[in-house]
Amino acid sequence: MRAVVFGGAGDRAFTAGMHVDSFDGLTPDSARTFIAGLREMLAAVRTAPVATVCAVDGYCLGVGFELALACDLRVATTRSSFGLPEIKVGIPSVADAALLSQFVGLSLAKEMILTGDLYPVDRFAGSGLCNAVVEPERLTEATEEWVAKVAGHTPTATASQKRLFEVWQNTALATGTAISVQEFASVFAAEETAEQLRAYRTRL
Repeated sequence: MRAVVFGGAGDRAFTAGMHVDSFDGLTPDSARTFIAGLREMLAAVRTAPVATVCAVDGYCLGVGFELALACDLRVATTRSSFGLPEIKVGIPSVADAALLSQFVGLSLAKEMILTGDLYPVDRFAGSGLCNAVVEPERLTEATEEWVAKVAGHTPTATASQKRLFEVWQNTALATGTAISVQEFASVFAAEETAEQLRAYRTRL
């Protein structure tokens, strides 16, 4: 497996998020267990050793939006909308919502989280939130194009790069670059690295 694509069923929504009934009866202890499981699921997507692509058509809300943020790439349709409505339910946005400000800036991230409002995809033009925005009928084709771009590399190199993304996200520059040196050296233990180098030379 070289890539994973997350998509919704139908053309109304990628996901409307978690049903509010999921929160009924939670206590501090059960809420902690509940949200920790969600955090682990999102972390598994974010740290997967393969490229991950989120194909969004329609509403992308709550934990579904966090899933999109956890993915490496996002392809959305022109009728897509994004939002984190948790505050309207009486709970905070957590987990991978922490990444939102890196995509849209701190001011807009705070606005989105504190209002809980729905934002059309064109509100994020130029922000880098979506790698591509296409007409609905082109979503599958455009997603496949992006998968082709990221899935043709060696599993060794992709997994190494994905580990480094997480390192860069969570460490200071000096530590991150030091670990980068180790990652660079480690890929040469794999036979496919030498094979890929040879193949690349033949294409020059």
